[in-house]
Amino acid sequence: MRGNEWALVAFTALTNTADAVTRVALPLLAVGLTDSPALIALVAVLLTLPWLLTALHVGVLVDRHDRRTLMVAAELARLASIAALLAALATQRLSLPMVFAVAVVLGVAEVVAMTAGASIITAAIPAPHRQKANARITAVEYLCNGFVGAPIGGFLVALGFALALGVTGVVYLVGALLLLVLTGVFKPVKAEKRPVHQEIREGLGFLWHHRLLRTMALLITVMAGCWSAWLAIIPAYALGPLGLNESQYGFLLTALGAGGVVGALAVGPINRLLGPRRAMFADIVGSFLLVAVPAVLPAARASAIPIAVAAFAAGVGGTMWVVNARTIYQSVVPDALQGRFHSASRLVGWGFTPVAAGLAGIVAQAVSFQAAFGVFAISCAGLVYPFLKVVTSTALRAESAVASPIGSHA
Repeated sequence: MRGNEWALVAFTALTNTADAVTRVALPLLAVGLTDSPALIALVAVLLTLPWLLTALHVGVLVDRHDRRTLMVAAELARLASIAALLAALATQRLSLPMVFAVAVVLGVAEVVAMTAGASIITAAIPAPHRQKANARITAVEYLCNGFVGAPIGGFLVALGFALALGVTGVVYLVGALLLLVLTGVFKPVKAEKRPVHQEIREGLGFLWHHRLLRTMALLITVMAGCWSAWLAIIPAYALGPLGLNESQYGFLLTALGAGGVVGALAVGPINRLLGPRRAMFADIVGSFLLVAVPAVLPAARASAIPIAVAAFAAGVGGTMWVVNARTIYQSVVPDALQGRFHSASRLVGWGFTPVAAGLAGIVAQAVSFQAAFGVFAISCAGLVYPFLKVVTSTALRAESAVASPIGSHA
């Protein structure tokens, strides 16, 4: 089981590094094909749209089939899409529709991989070790997706898109092979086969009738929307009004990763000192700063530093939330329902992200970048009241995952 933990940590590190490179490369490929902020933002929309369109059905798939097999299949689908993009580059047939198509494939693969990956934890890692495992997995997510992956992506893109995509494809292949070392049974216990819509309804019902989990998902809807909006328009904003180059843009993104690493290292002590509730509230603060700072600062190169500081704060808060939330989910949700619950919660929590990305691109093009950031800053500020009302210390103590493994002193 300890081997499983480190295999999943290594898999997460590799896959998130590759994801970070693609998230840098695809929008920059679009920048080279169009100067429209809306069309550039559409790349981010298509990367996240599968969470809205496919999440519920993927949840049923994850609860019916071997979760490791699904994760391997997702890695191979990512590899195939990168290979197709490389072929288009080599033959000089790259086009916006091609970039959009690859974004869709990568988005669907992400839904499968992340839903199966979140659901496999209960079978791969014993309950007493899950909080530490969640912290480690979350730390490498932020470390490799932001702190390491983003600058690597910017550096590789600066050397050439073909090199960046080639390295990404190799990493996806290694990630698929790494999953084969996991030991255990990763297919859920067989239950009576029912129509897909009934199984989907069961997952949605479990989420909706649990007040704390439902509220957490709705809060994530807005916070994830802020992150999605920022990520959708920051490429055009950084390379345009801020006057940064590709490498500098990559390093700007590392602030998110650096904050995530710091948050993952500090979440245990913060939980013991202040309680999970205050640790999770840091995500609302960080998400607000992420979009509020660029909304009020002038569009100039000097603004890049405070924007990076705000991104760092968002990374810290995001990790605090994720580690606590994952431990709650793994304790409360039955194993046979993990896939459908995670798909339902992410549909609610992340389903708005493509809408937010599209809205940010439209507002940025029609009005200004500052206006686009400002819309989401206002929406994030409105989360304070529902958080304080529902995500109480009493509600968190009621969940054994928080009361015992993590600790609560709020």
